[in-house]
This record gives sequence, C-alpha cells and structure tokens, in this order.
Amino acid sequence: MIKVYDASNITEAHILRGMLEANGIVAHVGGYYLQGGVGELAVQGFVSVLVAGEHAQSARALIESYEKGGL
Repeated sequence: MIKVYDASNITEAHILRGMLEANGIVAHVGGYYLQGGVGELAVQGFVSVLVAGEHAQSARALIESYEKGGL
C-alpha cells in the first residue's frame, strides 16, 4: 500500500476513501487509532489514505481534483 494523502482528520480520510472506492480504487485509512493516543499533542499527520501501488497515480489525480473542488 502507498500513502496518497495525509488527511487532517478521520472524517476527511473516510470521505476520500469513499470517493476513491466509488471510482473503482480500493483504499484504506491508516492511522485510524492513533488520534486517540496523542493526548495534548496537535492531532495532525496521523491519518492517511493508502491505495495499492498500481492505483496510486489515479488516486492522486482524483484527490487533486477533489482539492480543487472538481468532484
């Protein structure tokens, strides 16, 4: 699995996972349980979206379109 996106929170990661899967790309949310263990630290950079290597380029293109408001 290759990381294609660092999400700002669990909700964003699952939105992107759903978008990728709706476009035929199986995706996984990594770092799901790390947010609960950070205590007083800023909760950033722990949650990521991962896909199989052969789908990384397509996934990144879809995510870029999402970030620009295209999807």
